[in-house]
Amino acid sequence: MIDAGISDGEYALFQRLIYRIAGISLSEAKKVLLVGRLTKRLRAYDLASFGDYYRMLARGDHPDELQTMVDLLTTNETYFFREPQHFEFLRTEAAGARARSTAFRVWSAASSSGEEAYSIAMTLAETLPETPWDVLGTDISTRVLARARSGHYTMARVEGIPPGYMRKYCLKGVRSHAGSFLIAPELRRRVAFHQVNLMQPAPADLGEFDVVFLRNVMIYFDPETKTRVVHNILPRLKRGGHLIVGHSETLNGITDRVATVRPTVYRKP
Repeated sequence: MIDAGISDGEYALFQRLIYRIAGISLSEAKKVLLVGRLTKRLRAYDLASFGDYYRMLARGDHPDELQTMVDLLTTNETYFFREPQHFEFLRTEAAGARARSTAFRVWSAASSSGEEAYSIAMTLAETLPETPWDVLGTDISTRVLARARSGHYTMARVEGIPPGYMRKYCLKGVRSHAGSFLIAPELRRRVAFHQVNLMQPAPADLGEFDVVFLRNVMIYFDPETKTRVVHNILPRLKRGGHLIVGHSETLNGITDRVATVRPTVYRKP
């Protein structure tokens, strides 16, 4: 029989585990969330307690289960064209690359279910119709990356998408798919999604980027983790490239390797 409660000691074990893996600091207020999201995993393995579940993870008996736990505990709230000023800035930067023969590249470093990456892609498709470009979206959660790759969303998610973009880049579902829309295939082909853990140095084979979006993820990190994440990302940002963070975030006191262009926008010298 499952004991759905979690002791302070058990919760502390999970706090340390998710911090080590994903850099996320779970406060005491998140205990109810953890119990709500992980209780079904105890049932799946017929385990009696959270201590038993933690020990199973620690033994490595079910290696895929660790990823499942991360998927369930990471927060993935996002929507199209969130903080629209950043897309205006992106449009201006991309316009300056119209004469280039090399691709203009943008990385959505905490892309969640893909809305940010596809918002970037729509912006670039409009701004650079004759110039090569590509977008990379990454996340630690395989669950949200699968949703992102599908490019399939409910109509409840359309808020924020300019009507012209909606008509041009989004295909409304019919019959069994009514009430949903699909990102147009020609746009999806220009956007790649890969799993990347920002707690680790960004893989060199990602290449370099003109702009990196690192928005609304550092609010879950302590100062030490913020510094680590930013320094893991910066080698993949081109010299003269821009790093963009969320409106409630700042790099002040986090790194001196970039210069402030405006609030939330930084340039790598």
